[in-house]
Amino acid sequence: MSWWDEFANRTELDAPIGRMTWFRLGGRGRYLVRPRDADDLAAVVCRAREAGVPVKVLGAGANVLVRDDGFDGVVVRLDQPAFRRIRREGTNVRVGGGVDLMPLVKSLSYEGLAGLECLAGIPGTIGGAVRMNAGGPAGSIGDRVREADVLAPAGHVETWDRDRLGFGYRHSALGEAIVLSAWLELVEDDPRESRARFDAALARKVAAQPLADRSAGCMFKNPPGDYAGRLIDQAGLKGMRRGGAAVSTRHANFIVADKDATAGDVLDLMESIRDTVRDRFGVELEPEVDIW
Repeated sequence: MSWWDEFANRTELDAPIGRMTWFRLGGRGRYLVRPRDADDLAAVVCRAREAGVPVKVLGAGANVLVRDDGFDGVVVRLDQPAFRRIRREGTNVRVGGGVDLMPLVKSLSYEGLAGLECLAGIPGTIGGAVRMNAGGPAGSIGDRVREADVLAPAGHVETWDRDRLGFGYRHSALGEAIVLSAWLELVEDDPRESRARFDAALARKVAAQPLADRSAGCMFKNPPGDYAGRLIDQAGLKGMRRGGAAVSTRHANFIVADKDATAGDVLDLMESIRDTVRDRFGVELEPEVDIW
């Protein structure tokens, strides 16, 4: 009897998880499980860990690069209704971990609930956004998270407040905990004003970034006091290519993939970028993309 037998009707074997990312690159996952609710998720995670099988959560796949040989473990998708609920209480909104970030931010901004406009154009799910504290120069989601319900590594549900979540630049203290939902504290505003801010933030992103191309967003975190894109650009690397992957000519911190690209091409290009920036400026770039 296999550890996943009780989840067989919601488990896909040898699933093409690479194609589920924004890069649409990389190999397959040994198991892909879609739990029905938090209890089901807890059972999946506990059974897998008891069997010594690693577990990862795949949201919208916007910040993930799957290696060409895939992931020999369990990939969990929180795309069932229990993880996609939204409940509003005044200016506070409880959002399920599987809710898509971009439509949510647009909807709330257009309704006059302000505070998330800085996230306009950032893809992903609420769970992934909280995990990496997604944001930009104008702010991050952690600025608005009051608390989050998480599945703790021990297998039970806990509520973590903002301090315990430990938000930093593209970082949280979640570790192996999985975000089930998050309470967002927003501010009531004139819908015309919050809508205008959202539209302006989205327009800036569309103008500056290759959003229509196959990419994973920004590839490297900004080093303290500087910007990864500036360093890559100053190193003359725009347009640099390895196989089917190239540094975007629109934004140097984006790698875009051709239809014949492999994950290996992206990884080779990332290594070349890091080596060049290190040699030229003495700065060690840290990947922002999650590499499986």
